Amino acid sequence: MSQPKRISSTPDFYVGSVVPAEDLRFRDDFIRELWESILTHHLILKAPRRCGKTSVMEHLRATPQHGYSVIYENVQDLTHPADLFLAILDNFRDQHPNLFHALVKGWETVTSWLPKVEEVGYGGVKTKFREHVKDYREHWRDHGEALFRQLRSLKRPILIIVDELPDMLINLKKEDPKLLRDFLSWFRDKRCDPLPKKDNVRWLLGGSINLSSTLDGMSLLDRINDLKDLPLPDLTPRQIETFVREMLEARLVEFEQKVPSRLRELLGRPIPLFLQMLTQDLFRSWRNQPRKIKKADVEIEFGRFVTSTAAQDKLQHYYTRLAKYYEEPALSQAHEMLNHLCLTVEKAGKDEGASRATLMQIAESAYPPGKLPPVHERKRLFLQLMRDLENDFYVIEIAEGRYGFASGIMKAWWRKHYA
Repeated sequence: MSQPKRISSTPDFYVGSVVPAEDLRFRDDFIRELWESILTHHLILKAPRRCGKTSVMEHLRATPQHGYSVIYENVQDLTHPADLFLAILDNFRDQHPNLFHALVKGWETVTSWLPKVEEVGYGGVKTKFREHVKDYREHWRDHGEALFRQLRSLKRPILIIVDELPDMLINLKKEDPKLLRDFLSWFRDKRCDPLPKKDNVRWLLGGSINLSSTLDGMSLLDRINDLKDLPLPDLTPRQIETFVREMLEARLVEFEQKVPSRLRELLGRPIPLFLQMLTQDLFRSWRNQPRKIKKADVEIEFGRFVTSTAAQDKLQHYYTRLAKYYEEPALSQAHEMLNHLCLTVEKAGKDEGASRATLMQIAESAYPPGKLPPVHERKRLFLQLMRDLENDFYVIEIAEGRYGFASGIMKAWWRKHYA
């Protein structure tokens, strides 16, 4: 049995917002690796949604190292390269106002209309730019060249974090596929000349979907082969149990020793957001009815969580995003495979899953009549789909050649709503 211990500073629960740098836990080694890599490389940071990628980016921005000034922007809704450049310019003004004058010095396209920087409110730079430069999209290369030139003229380390880049690229593909190709080629050339070791500007590109798979499907994978790939690691079983134990002990909750491990088992591959939410629900249950928390309480709260409105709001995203990022026939195949996996049995608390052969049969049965590709092509497409589902946090290889839902919460929720 765990005895409650009074902790001087009770950590907060974060169930939707970015975790501030001072409260980010279990990421010190990874952040150290990121900063070491930033010294010599441009990077890709990949992680499924709700797994803490943006919190890591916020830590880089809030606690910079090696003299870097860090700019962060989320480009999920952007549809054009010129808007990316304006977002960087605007966020530079908002996040580093003391450097903004130096950045735009000699940049006539900006200085010809820009009033005193104190007179421009939040988001005002991009608004003024669009008002005064009517053809800014048509001349995106010129503006991009100017931005690179001005950043490099600062003669100080600059780290630009571009979050959710794959979403922007998908938007751009829908709007203008040729422009997407032109932009990616141009962007790669600008990153590589000069080489990162000789450049004061670094790029960290991030996304909640797999950027490599997104570009591979467009035959554009070679446009990012200069980037170092650093996926955000999963929390370890020990870290998960430590989190549960310390969050409950900090609130003087008494609980059985096996409570943290049982919660970990139910979670499956951990999504930090759901770890926070389920632990918070355990605490609230205890607060409403003080008692010693047992394994049975964990299972009860897990069942309640799966059917809760809070979970519905967070988990529905995983269902609807398939239609946004997966094209037919992969979309129908993914639905059929996940519908099958959510019904697989569990023995001794472990998911039995389904064999690769079974999932391939399900995928093949989802092809429209008369549209079945040759055997070698079917296998290639199936393996690509499985990689995408793994990278996007839907499935995981639980044993050699056997797969199951990556998240226990997602499996239970999917079974309730879509089986």
